[in-house]
Amino acid sequence: MTDIPLEVRSPKRRLGDLTFGATARGAGLLILLALAGVAVFLTLKGLPALGAKSADLDAHANFAAYVWPLVYGTLISAALALLVATPLAIGVALVVSHYAPRRMATALGYLIDLLAAVPSVVYGLWGIGFLSPKLVPIYEWLADHVGWIPLFKGPASTTGRTILTASIVLAIMILPIVTAISREVFLQTPRLQQEAALALGATRWETIRLAVFPYARSGIVSAVMLGLGRAMGETMAVAMVLSASGIVSVNLISSTNPSTIAANIALKFPESSGLSVNALILSGLVLFVITFVVNFAARAIVSRREVSR
Repeated sequence: MTDIPLEVRSPKRRLGDLTFGATARGAGLLILLALAGVAVFLTLKGLPALGAKSADLDAHANFAAYVWPLVYGTLISAALALLVATPLAIGVALVVSHYAPRRMATALGYLIDLLAAVPSVVYGLWGIGFLSPKLVPIYEWLADHVGWIPLFKGPASTTGRTILTASIVLAIMILPIVTAISREVFLQTPRLQQEAALALGATRWETIRLAVFPYARSGIVSAVMLGLGRAMGETMAVAMVLSASGIVSVNLISSTNPSTIAANIALKFPESSGLSVNALILSGLVLFVITFVVNFAARAIVSRREVSR
């Protein structure tokens, strides 16, 4: 057998590489153990709520009837927040990465990132004290002129504390996340692809549409899903802004609104006891499962697009 030349032999791994690899694997394992621990705790503490009576479930016949309005409110508020925030976030990210001068883009990027540092309770106070009263005339106009649409049937809320207001607050809260990730993905688009499109006579918008968006599609999906997870799990801002009635309704501007799982837990946990606590914990497990499914689906979409490139 011929000897393997020294230059092609596999290099000996250094102690720093081994230490870093072991630390990274340990961190990943720790995260998995933490998630498993949370799931086990929520399951063990929440299962007794399946046999709870109506008195422990806010006069609902069973746990399914109790949690369904909360799931509906969580999903509809998060979906409305994404509907508002996603186009705005992508537009701001494009301005920062491709349109604005460097100094302006830097300042605008810092300003957007600063929104992520604002506590949720501040957003809640802003929603109650400023946004809600400003939206009352708009809700009244919608009820008077397009009330034939079930979404705006009315009667309009006199306080403005509706599911639509809560969704707008959530949209502002998730805006920094979606914007920051989209901006970084846009900046990573290979310069040669953009220059090739410009050389072929494409306008700036056509270059973005043909070269930037296809490359950044998986990153945009990831940003949107992270924003969705933040919107579904937000607690204090929604609890402060939303005037919840615990019903299922498609009317977005009335004073009777569905609550969300996180807000319901925050508002009722301090005064609950017995099986009512178990019901709140089991509803937390439902939110945990929904968030896991959303993140798993997002990861599957991203992986599929990376393979198809």
